[in-house]
Amino acid sequence: MSTDPNTYQPDWQPRGAGSKYAGFVMRGVGDTGAPTAANAQPARRNLSIDDYAQGILSGDRMILSRAITLIESNAPKHFDQAQALIQKLLPYTGKSMRVGITGVPGAGKSTFIEAMGTWLCNNGHRVAVLAVDPSSSVTKGSILGDKTRMEKLSRDKRAFIRPSPSGGTLGGVTRKSRETLLLVEAAGYDVVLVETVGVGQSETTVRNMVDYFLMVALTGAGDDLQGIKKGIMELADSILVNKADGDNKVRAQSARADFDMMLHYLRPATEGWASRAYTCSSLTGEGIPEMWGVVEDFFKTVRGNGVFERRRREQVLRWVNDMAEEHLHRLIDENATIAAAKSRIEADVADGRVPPTQAAKEIIDVMERELFHAGA
Repeated sequence: MSTDPNTYQPDWQPRGAGSKYAGFVMRGVGDTGAPTAANAQPARRNLSIDDYAQGILSGDRMILSRAITLIESNAPKHFDQAQALIQKLLPYTGKSMRVGITGVPGAGKSTFIEAMGTWLCNNGHRVAVLAVDPSSSVTKGSILGDKTRMEKLSRDKRAFIRPSPSGGTLGGVTRKSRETLLLVEAAGYDVVLVETVGVGQSETTVRNMVDYFLMVALTGAGDDLQGIKKGIMELADSILVNKADGDNKVRAQSARADFDMMLHYLRPATEGWASRAYTCSSLTGEGIPEMWGVVEDFFKTVRGNGVFERRRREQVLRWVNDMAEEHLHRLIDENATIAAAKSRIEADVADGRVPPTQAAKEIIDVMERELFHAGA
């Protein structure tokens, strides 16, 4: 039994249970006693679709966060609610400047986003940051540390930062990320920065949901060669060599010139726009206003030549196809007959009784019977 006056037994712990229950709760600052019916915090009330919509449109960050949680839920009962909310907010979306940011770990993406986001907020913008953290392939967990890395920006009321786990699907950017983007647009954020993990299919996926795509690079890290090998540079509307300060400034300028030369021989990622390389220091802020000037020039160009409208239409159609594919995968995963057949066939393959090509055909045959000929 604890004799510390700063702790108390919670109500859910059985009285007189002895050593079976050894839990004690520490009092909060200014707490004078254990919670009672009189001073207990009220339960958080359930929100209707209208409550969500009105809160988001009025700029309520707490309701916006709850709405994104609803969007991200995998519970079937939340899917219809989320879609009803998206439908209600759709007329208020599409007005932001969507900017994707990628780069290898250590390139300083989060530091750059904080520097850029802070500068934008100080110059009249409202900024939303959608940062996707890679999920562990072993535990499926994520650290979600972007709000920690962007400490200054996260305290700015003109900014909204939402870290999300990738979950290992489509490089971490799926239907949920696109719908989250629509929610922050409806909430009035006119600049949306989408940070990708920089691995797998994430660059291509983000490229297909933003207007402008920026690759953040380092000096002396082999980013130039790796960028060419992976095709990342072909997706980038600009390349930014970060950490151009101190003794590294000369090397950064040299790397910028090298990237510029390589971009000259690559097909532009966006029709009518010449991709170039730039430098900045997220630490000192040098080059940040100039980089945003490049982004504004990009939007002026693509809005003038019709590319902006065409790309937005293509994004919506691709979104529809991705959602249909996601739904098909869910039907397959939730079908007990398909799951049992897969387990049996995989065991046959592992034991050498069935070749992989025949096994694949057998699984497909089961899927076709279950999904497309169930009522025949």
